[in-house]
Amino acid sequence: MTDAATTRAKSAPLRDRVLSILDLIRPAIQSDGGDVELVDVTPAGLVRIRLHGACVGCPSSSMTRRIGIERTLKDNVPEVTGVEAVA
Repeated sequence: MTDAATTRAKSAPLRDRVLSILDLIRPAIQSDGGDVELVDVTPAGLVRIRLHGACVGCPSSSMTRRIGIERTLKDNVPEVTGVEAVA
């Protein structure tokens, strides 16, 4: 990414930045038969997601959420304080 593109990405609305990171993560989740949907981003930085497909009821979905999704979001979008899965 160029410096100008990085600056634009950092100044984009929080929801848009979260969506762009989820779009980068999505292919890995889809390769296992699942998917992730952004439900909400609170003003406090809590990201609410909904898992679909093979992720529903999967014993590893909490690890996917915590280690895959939450860590990646926090690393790339500093305002993210946590990720919560909703039904």
